[in-house]
Amino acid sequence: MITHDLGTALSLTYAWIKAAHVIFVIFWIAGLFMLPRYYVYHQEATPGSVEEKRWIERERKLRNIIITPAMIIVWVLGLSLASIIGAWGEAWLHAKLLLVLLLSGYHGYMVAYGKKLARGERPVSGKALRIMNEIPGIAAALIVILVIVKPF
Repeated sequence: MITHDLGTALSLTYAWIKAAHVIFVIFWIAGLFMLPRYYVYHQEATPGSVEEKRWIERERKLRNIIITPAMIIVWVLGLSLASIIGAWGEAWLHAKLLLVLLLSGYHGYMVAYGKKLARGERPVSGKALRIMNEIPGIAAALIVILVIVKPF
């Protein structure tokens, strides 16, 4: 009886952790979709204008309130899930971790780019930012395939 109750409790805990992981992945990816678009609009604003100042504040809030905390929670919950199911030896997990690591690097690049924009630097074109906007979607699609299909 006790073993059954413990197994049920662990199953419920796993399900809640998995649900939270998916929820925060959605927040993170949604924010990563929005951020380059914000940067495009920011770059189109007149330097030093009230509009530019508004974009700087919007970008800061998106990064600090939504995207970065979501990324941290995704990592903590994802690593917890991998530990719970003992997936460390699985090739699909290694590939997923590589993609999530690359996506985290992209996140870091976007945060740094926003700080450059706030200083008045505009090193990347709006067209390049629009192309970079596709990275989170491609990464998310590949990660979902790895987790659901487990092709290797």
